[in-house]
Amino acid sequence: MRDNPVSRMGHSPGFITPPSAPPIYQTTAFDIPDLQTLQQVHTGDVQGYVYTRDSNPNHAALAGTLAGLEHAPAGAVFSSGMGAIAALLISLAATGDHIVVSRLLYGRSIQLVRRLAEQFRIEVSEIDVADHGQLRSAVREDTKLCLVESISNPLLDVVDVAAAAEILGEVPLIVDSTFTTPELIRPLDLGAHAVVHSASKYLNGHGDVTLGVAAGTQELMASAGETASLFGQNANPFESWLTQRGLRTLPLRMQQICCTTRALAEFLHRQPGIRRVHYPLLESHPSFELARLLYPEGSGGIISIELADVGTAAVSRFMQAVPQFPFSPTLADIRTTLSHPASTSHRYMTAEDRTAIGISDELIRISVGLEPLELLQEEFTTALRGVTSV
Repeated sequence: MRDNPVSRMGHSPGFITPPSAPPIYQTTAFDIPDLQTLQQVHTGDVQGYVYTRDSNPNHAALAGTLAGLEHAPAGAVFSSGMGAIAALLISLAATGDHIVVSRLLYGRSIQLVRRLAEQFRIEVSEIDVADHGQLRSAVREDTKLCLVESISNPLLDVVDVAAAAEILGEVPLIVDSTFTTPELIRPLDLGAHAVVHSASKYLNGHGDVTLGVAAGTQELMASAGETASLFGQNANPFESWLTQRGLRTLPLRMQQICCTTRALAEFLHRQPGIRRVHYPLLESHPSFELARLLYPEGSGGIISIELADVGTAAVSRFMQAVPQFPFSPTLADIRTTLSHPASTSHRYMTAEDRTAIGISDELIRISVGLEPLELLQEEFTTALRGVTSV
């Protein structure tokens, strides 16, 4: 038989010294020796992979790492945080079912559940999860899940996960823990059934990935993973690898970010030109008593402020006065960024809906990075002076 050099292009010969860092399996598919092996891979009798949309070693490595961090039996990876939430919702709820969600969810999450309500005829109750009476009243026999955020985006209201899980009983509680990460809270240890993250944020931590992850029971993760494959919500191997790399520094990053954020929130709370500072570990925040119990070391890297000057013109002046901290509709980068929820994450809501949940046009979300506290204080002081002097 003639040798085919093309078949060997790009493939290294076997070697016995393993790499110090995990390799990237950037491949569409995997070569299968025979039909018997294919069947064994599909049934799980042997470890192997067939097609990256279904599974990939980088997916499996990240899912396993996350499961360990979250004290979960299993994990799963998705194309984005929204992909993870969608896969879980579709896996648990069907036409005619009822679900309960926090009314303070990230704007696109609210948009998603409303789309499900409209197109799949799933009934949705949007409630104040902190009001345990509301939560008890919302649960019905046909309730299939409850979706909350550990700390809400962008007003930073804290959810008592253990209390919510107790009220819900057998109804699956899904916690979006993007803002908190397993460094600050592990919802599964408190009774939740599944935890989800936009891994694009703190888990990766460097602003160069779009990825979602979830952890929970073997059954739920398998169902969500199958849904992701069918709907094309699969993750990219390289981005899974980047997130795995980012997780190596997560404890150090979260420790520094939490420390800086707390000090910055206390500083901003004293500054003229700000009507209100939203940060759970300030006594002025409605979640303060719960936050200091659940997050004594810090509640993450997010602060939201409301400028004293009314209108978006003041917001624009403020953002333009801090060029070192860009206006960027994301969070949890190593650099500090600013966002305007009314025109980004919650722009798909009506003005009336935003007002009802407390999101004003003057609200600015600050995602604190790894810069020195002194630099942040200096820059924000200058920006506030520029706004109030006009």
